[in-house]
Amino acid sequence: MAKLDTDITGYIDKLSLGKLEQSTLDELLGLCHEHLDETDDDLITRAFKICYHSHKDVLRASGEPYYLHPVEVAKIMAAEFTIDDESVAAALLHDTVEDTIVTLDDIRKDFGDVVAHLIDGVTKITGVFENRNSKQAETFMKLLLSMAEDIRVVLIKFADRLHNMRTISHLPRQKQLKKATETMDLYAPLAHRFGLFKIKNEFEDLCFKVIDPNSFKFIARKLREKKEAREEFIDEFMNPIKDELSNYEFNFEIKGRPKHIYSIYRKMQNQQKPFEEIYDLFAIRIILETPHTKEDCWRVYSIITDWYTPIPKRFRDFISVPKANGYQSLHTTVITKKGRKVEVQIRTRKMDDIAEHGLAAHWKYKEGKDSGSKELDKFVHWVRDVLDNPRPDAATEFVKDFQLNLYQDEIYVFTPDGELKTLPKGASCIDFAFEIHSEIGERAIASKVNGKMVPLRQKLKIGDQVEIITGNKINLNPDWMEDVVTHKAKARLRQFIKQKERKVSDQGREQWEKRAKKGKIEISDQELTKIAHRFGFDATQDMFYEIGNGAFDVNELFKKVKEYKSKGRLENEQPEEEQKISDKEIQEEYISTARSVGEDKALLVEGELSNVKYSYAKCCNPIPGDNVIGFISRNGDVKIHRSNCKNAHHLLKTDGERIVDVTWSKNIDTKFLGGVKVIGEDRVGLVNDLTEVLSKSLQTNMKSINVSSEGGMFEGILAVYINDLKHLERVINRLERVDGVKTVMRYE
Repeated sequence: MAKLDTDITGYIDKLSLGKLEQSTLDELLGLCHEHLDETDDDLITRAFKICYHSHKDVLRASGEPYYLHPVEVAKIMAAEFTIDDESVAAALLHDTVEDTIVTLDDIRKDFGDVVAHLIDGVTKITGVFENRNSKQAETFMKLLLSMAEDIRVVLIKFADRLHNMRTISHLPRQKQLKKATETMDLYAPLAHRFGLFKIKNEFEDLCFKVIDPNSFKFIARKLREKKEAREEFIDEFMNPIKDELSNYEFNFEIKGRPKHIYSIYRKMQNQQKPFEEIYDLFAIRIILETPHTKEDCWRVYSIITDWYTPIPKRFRDFISVPKANGYQSLHTTVITKKGRKVEVQIRTRKMDDIAEHGLAAHWKYKEGKDSGSKELDKFVHWVRDVLDNPRPDAATEFVKDFQLNLYQDEIYVFTPDGELKTLPKGASCIDFAFEIHSEIGERAIASKVNGKMVPLRQKLKIGDQVEIITGNKINLNPDWMEDVVTHKAKARLRQFIKQKERKVSDQGREQWEKRAKKGKIEISDQELTKIAHRFGFDATQDMFYEIGNGAFDVNELFKKVKEYKSKGRLENEQPEEEQKISDKEIQEEYISTARSVGEDKALLVEGELSNVKYSYAKCCNPIPGDNVIGFISRNGDVKIHRSNCKNAHHLLKTDGERIVDVTWSKNIDTKFLGGVKVIGEDRVGLVNDLTEVLSKSLQTNMKSINVSSEGGMFEGILAVYINDLKHLERVINRLERVDGVKTVMRYE
């Protein structure tokens, strides 16, 4: 793109579009007219022209023109978030300031302050930190700061990330994993916190498809197979309810949709049950059209429970007490006459819109722009509260703490005056004290729950009424760190702990300086750091802390410094010119070696690998057929993990550069250890039948079996030697046919 004229408006007027580009623009304008209350066609057209001409010579990893990415982001803003034309224009232009010669001032001149502010909010920070993870954290913090001023900033960022995730298959495998892990850890829970459930669910499924494609395909296939039976059951369940609602002249819509794939997978893992035994695979939703009110939701609930028996423990009233993100609905689980459990959700059309689109729906109902929205005010207050509280020194620590606030399980408690407070599940009286005010948390000395004195560490339950008793002085206790779950409490305690540690370190440094002065030795900070490393400390600050608290003798340090000064180097230390290369060089060398081995520059996992040693992670026991990744250790060995392993997720976040692609060799003559969980009716001879099937029918050796029985039910964990994933599936299928066995699944 040529250099911009001084008059950007005149420059845009000269830009032209081809037939294909004009067709794309017309499609976008059509979406805007369909979903937005008002559309400035000229604003969208000018933004589209700048977007197209700025990016027209650039291609994405998929090979398609880059300008189509911001166009797709703009379509999401128009069709899925339905905010306004300014946010659509900002979506079209969100990459121009960062990637092209167009400046923020250029945008401000022609598109106004609002569009310029939105673009600035989603533009990435560059050059702030050398560490990539810190840079991402700083970008995230900037996003939150901008969002506190205009909530549309986060919606554009979500739309941008959503389209990137939808087209992620064109990236290299390790980049896919890193982006999917980041999205799952930050963007999905943040979307949940802001009530964007539709976006959150799609984020989770797209990430899950990347991280564990085998499990994703399995559940998707099962849902397709059960679709016809599911729809038939929903019709049978709802027919009497439909008749009743029609008799009472309710205007309603009924949806019976399956839960999203990742939530089903999570239930399978948490409950250690196979797909067939997860009863709430779908929820039936009854949506009352305007002008029905929340009182009508209770009438519908009464009609449903007249027909079907409700399970009291599964009832939730989110209408009287909405979730922190504004979510409102009645939830109940009922049992049919055939004994099947069914989850039913009852809400108005406005409640459903807010449940699906969160913040965007608040704007749609004019609560954001005109009259002010309690929900939006809560969101903004929450963001500012998190950012205003003491932040850790490292941006990555901030993001880690911030994730604690993106909770899904909430409890509702009350102040002595009856004011309702929302806290994460697992919160203690200490968390409650900090929720009221930072000073209350700092000076808390005792607490009362429901009128009774309890320890400050006590965990709170739904409906508790809490009173905090304070003293005149700060009463923080470092041991509280294990008892708090909110960012506000953790951040203040971490700050307090660091202040104490710094004070002890300063005392340790003073001891060293006195000893060095007495012994008439001078040494530079750089040399002292080298000696600290020899003692196993990461930094001199850590060494001084140990001296300060008496765990490390300052005379030991003096002896080592004296040796260094007399010989010019430490014992067993190589001369400087013979010293080993740096950690970074070691890392780069082994990454280069590992990526150069095998076909298509992928590390082949096989019996004989030249140049690279490898081993299988014991935390997840990968077997051929699993999706796997390799992690290069500092000594050059490659540790192979399953891509859905929690430890692998941690490595992706902390050391993404050490990840390499791993593919299984076609010819592997090695046995792998696999786990199988068997549940069934306890009977004489069951264990013998299981072991006989393994040894005779499947020629499979077993390493161990752990069994337990209770109430006539048997549960066993079998460790077996297998060839690959298909072999494991044959084992599972064959064991399922043993008499009395109810469930067989891979043991995680």
